[in-house]
Amino acid sequence: MSRRRTLGTKKRLALLVTAAAVAGGGAFVLATTSNAAQSPAQGQSARTLSAANSTVCQGLATALGNNQAFIAGQRAAPDAQSTARIANREAVIDQIKVQQKASGCVVGESAQGSRTTQPAQSAPAGSTATATPPATAPAGNAGSAAASGTQVCKGSTVTLSGEAGAPAASSNQFPAGTTLKVTNLDNNKSTTVRVTSVSGSCALLNNAAFEQVREPGKFLIRRALIEKVG
Repeated sequence: MSRRRTLGTKKRLALLVTAAAVAGGGAFVLATTSNAAQSPAQGQSARTLSAANSTVCQGLATALGNNQAFIAGQRAAPDAQSTARIANREAVIDQIKVQQKASGCVVGESAQGSRTTQPAQSAPAGSTATATPPATAPAGNAGSAAASGTQVCKGSTVTLSGEAGAPAASSNQFPAGTTLKVTNLDNNKSTTVRVTSVSGSCALLNNAAFEQVREPGKFLIRRALIEKVG
């Protein structure tokens, strides 16, 4: 009789240990599955950054948006050179997308960094344009009428167009031939360039000009001083 009671007690203990092991194993499997489900999402977040949380991505998105706006302007008011200009800018856009991918940004994300008409006070960093720039810079606007040596386009951010060639700029405020001085207030580097074409920004620098004033690893100048000097 006592042997049966002893065996019964041992059997119950064995069943409890087995149940605990199964429950613990299940909890481990669930925890492992949960971690495995979260890891790809975390990895995806690390691989694809948006303009909202990366200065590099914001600069590239702004450059892409400015080139898209330029193309839209050319298509809205074409001239004899529009086809060639559009083809050139489309090649620039392809290169910007390559840079977005290499930098871990959302490929194809687009934004414009400055307004067509500049506000009286500084615009918030990363503000986007809402109007399509014309095919040629408007004559007689506030920017082109500014006296030489005066600050213009207050609050504008400055980025690069992705175009090669000697240092130059494009603008939606100033006609070709205008000379602008762009200073990066974060490192006090400046470049003086001539406007050679139209873009969606007050001052959009080509690659060579941007290299003269950029901070390493950045594709956007948030604190820029833009002056008309000629």
